Amino acid sequence: MAKKQSKDKANGGGTIALNKRARHDYHLEHRHEAGLALQGWELKAIRAGRANITEAYAVIRDGELYLFGAQITPLISASSHVVADERRTRKLLLHRREIDTLIGRVQREGYTLVPTALYWKGNKVKAEIALAKGKQTHDKREAAKDRDWNREKARVLRQHNKAG
Repeated sequence: MAKKQSKDKANGGGTIALNKRARHDYHLEHRHEAGLALQGWELKAIRAGRANITEAYAVIRDGELYLFGAQITPLISASSHVVADERRTRKLLLHRREIDTLIGRVQREGYTLVPTALYWKGNKVKAEIALAKGKQTHDKREAAKDRDWNREKARVLRQHNKAG
């Protein structure tokens, strides 16, 4: 079993980039896995850990999904004959039925499409896209209160278990 894990790590298994800000700013509901159409230099840069999706969002254009604002900083030595744009628009690859349901939810119910993670699946880069509704200020304060209360509760339980 340990050999399989080391093999996955050698192939780049695991998370590339997380969008922690999305959990703070949005109520995340349904999550979808989407492929990402990348160029060769982008894949090399992602393997080197140069991806950032904190300011990224997904948009529907002409019945297809695109990822805007994702930053993949090019390597200096990756390619000399290609002009690299680190914030270019990248196409998200989903089945037609999934795209149609997402389009319906976004247009009718007012959802936003937010990328929450980039990760490796085999040798391919996948993006996790979530249907989200924006939080208001009082929702953010309530979430912070709940988080602080859970932390305090865990601290008290740890001290109680040490004493007893």
